[in-house]
Order: sequence, then structure tokens, then C-alpha cells
Amino acid sequence: MDVIRVRAIRTFPEAGEPGVAHEAVRVGVDGLEGDRRKKAAVSLVGDDAPATRANLVLDVPTGVVEALEGSVLRVGDVLLAVEATGTSCPGLYAAVGESGWVRVGDAVEPR
Repeated sequence: MDVIRVRAIRTFPEAGEPGVAHEAVRVGVDGLEGDRRKKAAVSLVGDDAPATRANLVLDVPTGVVEALEGSVLRVGDVLLAVEATGTSCPGLYAAVGESGWVRVGDAVEPR
């Protein structure tokens, strides 16, 4: 499989407002710096998903992202434990195991 990379990073500071794009962002145990609290610390989706409020958009189809369910992923400095959203939303939710920085272009490495 080719390397999966972060295509876009977005935070959503205010409910119902447009997202803010970032080239890099610090991720703590509660999620992306500047993002409001949601059901999960981080959300991930593929680049084919219609307009979503996901934090990390990866450069593969959402089906490939969803196949990572149950994995632990290294994304930049950050370690994420990913799981299904449990809703009709596409993609995955993730808990943060190790804080750090994520940048556009970072590889997504299963552990």
C-alpha cells in the first residue's frame, strides 16, 4: 500500500461556523488546539467525503480510512487510537495517546 498522508487540517472553533484551515497544529489529549470539544478528540476522513467537519483529511478514499478502524496510528508526532464514529458520519474518531504536532503532508503510519 502507498503511504497515506494528511491532505488537510481543520479546526472548528465555533459550532455552525466554517472551519479554519491549518498547515500545522498542536494536538493534545483533548484534541486539536483551537478546536471546540466534540464527541471525540480528533476526527479523520478521506478526501472523497462530502463537506464534513472532520479535523484531518487524508489523501485516500474514506473507505480506506474506515478500514483502519481499531488501529493505532502515528500521524506526525501524535499517536491516535481510531474507532468507528458510531453515527452515519463518514470516517473515524480517534483518542490521543501521545500529544504533539501534525502537519499537512505527514505520513499516517499504522502501529
